[in-house]
Amino acid sequence: MKKGILLVNLGTPDSPSVPDVRKYLDEFLMDARVLDINPVGRALLVKSVIVPFRGPKSAKLYKEIWSEKGSPLLYYSLRQKELLQQRLGDGYQVELAMRYQSPSIETALANLRSGLVESIRVIPMFPQYASASSGSVLEKVMKLVSEWLTIPQISFVNSFHDLAPMIDTFAENALKYQPETYDHVLFSFHGLPERQLAKSDYSARHCLKSADCCDALTNENKFCYSAQSYDTARLIAQKLGLNRDRYTVCFQSRLGNDPWVKPYTSEVLAELAKKGVKRLLVLCPAFVADCLETVYEVSVEYRDEFRHLGGEEVQLVESLNDHPTWIEGLAALAKG
Repeated sequence: MKKGILLVNLGTPDSPSVPDVRKYLDEFLMDARVLDINPVGRALLVKSVIVPFRGPKSAKLYKEIWSEKGSPLLYYSLRQKELLQQRLGDGYQVELAMRYQSPSIETALANLRSGLVESIRVIPMFPQYASASSGSVLEKVMKLVSEWLTIPQISFVNSFHDLAPMIDTFAENALKYQPETYDHVLFSFHGLPERQLAKSDYSARHCLKSADCCDALTNENKFCYSAQSYDTARLIAQKLGLNRDRYTVCFQSRLGNDPWVKPYTSEVLAELAKKGVKRLLVLCPAFVADCLETVYEVSVEYRDEFRHLGGEEVQLVESLNDHPTWIEGLAALAKG
């Protein structure tokens, strides 16, 4: 009997058209784990403000990264599924889903059930655990499977922030750009509201209690998104031979006025420019495939911002995408 593997990434609009982008934003932001505020306030904010006004702006950005292959996130996610299936062989059935939009988790689970798999291993494609990403995927899968009369053995990957093949792949990709020729290296992770980090601190005595609470991974913060991010950056930096003063961990993609995880990438750019830094190499280890946040936010927006501040170059290191070493890492995760 086959073993089922379910890869789940965040999602992407079906097209860069305004209606499709609005549909995607609505589903994404209405998730209570993503926008964790009062349900009535969330609905009013998303449906009356964010989706109507942000939709057209986001659609323009998606058009900038769309190609004949479609969305880069979906393209590379499909490649990862295909290559993982080849690597695992006929004893496995690999399915791909997106938490929001297509292909849906419902369809992927239905495919696994009709394939009569003896077990299902769910791999949220987010290296660092966060309630708004991995947690949302796991909740959705459990909710759907709970409605089945016959439930096979199911296991979940919580995070893989320190997975050796992933670390090796990011380091390999970075080495192609000769990091020693750059003034500084940035590890830019996707941002989260600070309140979400605090809610995840079940002890209520560690998170945000000091400026360096995330610098080292400990038993108290082992599930913390920020702490796992710092650990990922540390491991990649070690592979690259970077001293601590040669790199900075920062967080991008803020939304709204509430405080998010610091330091903000945009503020780090300004600080480095003031110090006379001219050339930056940027890795985004929160993403396993290139997407809007890497291809456009870093390569275009942050590049232009840094140049305006007096810098000269922002070079993005490509994501894991379909790198063979990363596929080996996925295979290791799939086999448990």
